[in-house]
Amino acid sequence: MAIRTEHELHRRRRSRNIGVGMVLVGLIAIVFGLTVVKVGELADSQAFDQVVGPELLPGETAPE
Repeated sequence: MAIRTEHELHRRRRSRNIGVGMVLVGLIAIVFGLTVVKVGELADSQAFDQVVGPELLPGETAPE
């Protein structure tokens, strides 16, 4: 069986698929970046309530 040359239609589809793949990778990178930034902002908050407690504010003490 002889090896056939690639049809022009397949080359166009491949270039479109590469373009769509690059767009998807870009969107995933944006979502990942936003997630990293949001998690970094939450590093100063307590637990999972996303509220800064009084012991984290300068000059204040926690109630006993």
